[in-house]
Amino acid sequence: MDITISPIIQASELLKLYATENIVIVDASSGKDAKSNYGSKHLKGALFVDLNTDLAEVNKDPSIGGRHPLPKIEDFAKTLSNIGISKTSHVVIYDDQNGSSAAARFWWMLRSIGHKKVQVLNGGIQEAEKINFPMSSKTEIINNTEMYEFNDWKLPMADLDEVEKVSQMENHTVIDVRDADRYNGKTEPIDLIAGHIPGAINIPFSENLKKNGQFLSPSELKIKYENIFKNAKSESIIVHCGSGVTACHTLLAIAHAGLEIPKLYVGSWSEWSRNDKPIATLIGKK
Repeated sequence: MDITISPIIQASELLKLYATENIVIVDASSGKDAKSNYGSKHLKGALFVDLNTDLAEVNKDPSIGGRHPLPKIEDFAKTLSNIGISKTSHVVIYDDQNGSSAAARFWWMLRSIGHKKVQVLNGGIQEAEKINFPMSSKTEIINNTEMYEFNDWKLPMADLDEVEKVSQMENHTVIDVRDADRYNGKTEPIDLIAGHIPGAINIPFSENLKKNGQFLSPSELKIKYENIFKNAKSESIIVHCGSGVTACHTLLAIAHAGLEIPKLYVGSWSEWSRNDKPIATLIGKK
């Protein structure tokens, strides 16, 4: 894909562009209070997307595709049209957790259908507030647009069978971006079983960020991930998390570093751990 803009945008940049360009700003915050929080305060002009209904097709059985499987192509196309996104739109996405909520997931989905002008706001809504970006609690006007047509997801993905086949091969790398306690098997606050996929390495998504909560610079991220990949090809690298959402935070960081985007295992731990697959822990190990 011919991507000509950085996947990350600074709040100061957005403030300048906001007044001069036709930008579609999207609030992708998630959690039980996300919609009400949006109604109380959001970036002026921002529209809301819901992780569970717009960015996923949640099944009753997470063993099939995990907790946040991708929506059907036609449903995602309808979502984009419903919030006024066309193929030429410049889209800026934010959440309240600097991309680890659902902003990075939405970014990945747009990139995966070939959308070129899409960025995630560095530091999220909190950073925008620091520079006095205009806020609103009003209902926003949606620009009418034609149906966004696309045929398939273009970015690489891995499924359960592929992960099981390659996770312990020396020429493949499976990256688990959950926090260390979940990976180690010490605790599991969301899914049924603690631990990790045998052979997977742990690189928490939080390590993509500085102490101030903003992304590391592209050069810092490039050094970090080139060292981890050790010249491996992107098709031999698989990134996952709990349900295929925060894994996109690391994919965003890798893209910000100027590196090829690896495969996303959408089903992630929520699918793996419900299918009687081998589970590793580091409990009791030094």
